[in-house]
Amino acid sequence: MSDPQYSRPEPSGWAASGIVFAGSVLTLIGCFQAITGLVAIFDDEFYAVTRDYTFDLDTSAWGWLHLLLGIALVITGLALFSRRTWAGVTAIVLAMLSALGNFFFIPYYPVWGIVVIAVDVWVIWALTRPGAIGT
Repeated sequence: MSDPQYSRPEPSGWAASGIVFAGSVLTLIGCFQAITGLVAIFDDEFYAVTRDYTFDLDTSAWGWLHLLLGIALVITGLALFSRRTWAGVTAIVLAMLSALGNFFFIPYYPVWGIVVIAVDVWVIWALTRPGAIGT
């Protein structure tokens, strides 16, 4: 017989579907980030930046940042399907980093940066709903 004090309550249908949504979309965002990073690494001239941009990093540096973040997002997105607390918290932190990174990437690829930021916010919303992340 299990102790009710230590048993983990089952999430509601909405919370469970939010976890599946967040895991799926986070994995997709990670793939997009990795592809963006690979493009920047392989072709320095693909992304054009406006002149006198304050955060003007080398395109290859942005590429490596996006690639590493993308790999971390894919791993965390897949881990969300196991409903582990660490995966939920890590997913929120990585989605915040992804949104921040894409904010700084807007001058390089404006529409894409804004779309990824919006999807990152959507993932954060799905994971912060009551019952979405286990306690």
